[in-house]
Amino acid sequence: MAETLEKLEWIEFDLLNSYPHVTQAMFLRHGGVSQGNFSSLNLGQEIGDDFEKVKMNREIVRKNLNLPKIIYAQQTHGTNICRIRQKNLNDTHSADALYTTEKNVGLAITHADCQAAIFYDPMHEAIAIAHAGWKGTSQNLFSQVIQTLHREIGTQAHNLIVCISPSLGPDHAEYKNYKQEFSHNMWSFQVKPNHFDFWAVSKKQLMDCGVNEKNIELSQICTHSNKDDYFSYRREKDTGRHATVVALKG
Repeated sequence: MAETLEKLEWIEFDLLNSYPHVTQAMFLRHGGVSQGNFSSLNLGQEIGDDFEKVKMNREIVRKNLNLPKIIYAQQTHGTNICRIRQKNLNDTHSADALYTTEKNVGLAITHADCQAAIFYDPMHEAIAIAHAGWKGTSQNLFSQVIQTLHREIGTQAHNLIVCISPSLGPDHAEYKNYKQEFSHNMWSFQVKPNHFDFWAVSKKQLMDCGVNEKNIELSQICTHSNKDDYFSYRREKDTGRHATVVALKG
């Protein structure tokens, strides 16, 4: 379901809308101050956009969500997972997944074609957010997030709600070197020569961990195919980044 505030646009997940104390949004490319290839709500730093414009865009997002603070992961296309606590709120977090039980703290990742996944455990009031490109998917980052939540918080996979953002769709997910880049168990998700259905891969990985199918919401919107609303690194190397944000309101 898409919502609009002036020119700002975002997507909310239906499964999470049942929990009004969970703030969640995946922001489209509209409503910011960036220009050119980054027009207009670019939320990614260190990709060539003006730092002050990115800072302003992030403030637009924070105010829209009415959060005191949003923590953006410093992503590495790896499998590092970091817990956010009061004592490290102001630290830099080099990770591709963040999780917390703190209230009124937004967790955010930036992405353009990669998947942004929100995890919510209603039994333990815990949230996580993860960034998975082909490297993270091949290393089954989502499984590692679930294992971490279980070990550190007590999360049971069958209680989790997982929502995945728009990302690169099968028609444009071409990987000619997949035999060198992907784990072998991903090869069967080839839908045509060298093209892969990462949406199906993620759903299978989550269900293999014990997440109920009815608790998985996949956007199944291709960022590459929707230039008006979405940045796409695969389509245009010099481009902006979206942000997906989740928080527990207290």
